[in-house]
Amino acid sequence: MRLAGVPQATHGDELPPPGAATIMPAIRFRLPMTLTDLRYLVALARERHFGRAAQACFVSQPTLSVAIKKLEDELGVTLFERSSQEVRLTEIGERVAAQAQRALVEAALVKEVAAQGRDPLAGPLRLRVIYTIGPYLLPRLIALLHQRAPRMPLLIQENFTARLAEGLRRGDLDVIVVSQPFQEPGVVTRPVYDEPFRVLLPAEHPWAARGEVAASELADEPMLLLGAGNCFRDQVLEVCPRLGQSVGLQRTLEGSSLETIRHMVASGAGITVLPSSAADPLARTQPLLRVKPFATPEPSRRVVLAWRASFPRTGAIDVLSRAIAEAGLPGVRPAPLPGAMSGTAA
Repeated sequence: MRLAGVPQATHGDELPPPGAATIMPAIRFRLPMTLTDLRYLVALARERHFGRAAQACFVSQPTLSVAIKKLEDELGVTLFERSSQEVRLTEIGERVAAQAQRALVEAALVKEVAAQGRDPLAGPLRLRVIYTIGPYLLPRLIALLHQRAPRMPLLIQENFTARLAEGLRRGDLDVIVVSQPFQEPGVVTRPVYDEPFRVLLPAEHPWAARGEVAASELADEPMLLLGAGNCFRDQVLEVCPRLGQSVGLQRTLEGSSLETIRHMVASGAGITVLPSSAADPLARTQPLLRVKPFATPEPSRRVVLAWRASFPRTGAIDVLSRAIAEAGLPGVRPAPLPGAMSGTAA
């Protein structure tokens, strides 16, 4: 007799005796891909090393390795070529990692959009500044921003322009302060001030009594410059193209920061060019140094704020921009605004 709903023995199968335990086959559940998995993927794509990627994600290396393997199994593709010497993205891995980065940026916007709805001046602002601006702007800026936005602490770091641009694209940063030229797809910029350049001399230098210095004269002097990769070095070389020639570069020494170079000038090692925010205060406080303006046309740089076009806390950008304008950096002039904002948003 066949009972409805009760499995019947067929083809020689035997039914278990009544009351016997039935062993069910194991059912494997595959957990869906998560944002954490994507963060691990992006970190490994960036670091190309399991140990460094795990450290960047604050997890153990086995945890990250298992997550990457699970992600590859779920997607059905190999994302990384692994060897004892290196970890390399496959062709499809490059595309998946790029899409994962975009997904992480968009996911982060969910919280940012909600925060803007509550208060754009509430919550940390991840601010980054290039090395030749940070030491002179930040001490003046912090107090002003604290008055205007006491619930918006700044998470600050200094770095090179290229690294700040990369962090902005990845969504690791909110807004950066850099000098032009600066243009990135999906990023808008707002000019905040124009800053003239100055010539810094030892007090005993023959030019110490002069009123101004022509840019063309710099190549005939031992010059102190920042190291390669710093945008201000490139701007100084544009001021005096002869410095960029082989003979001119042979007459230069390099320093790791503007402050280091200032001390080298005071010791008599040579002369240099500084932005006015770094140079002008030295005329009153450093007896071993002399600060001279350039003859017309006076070289300068334009400093801008830059942020992703999708960044929702525009109120925070407005407050930051006004605070920078009111910081009173020596020698700077407010930059003209061609509109509310300018830049690219591709």
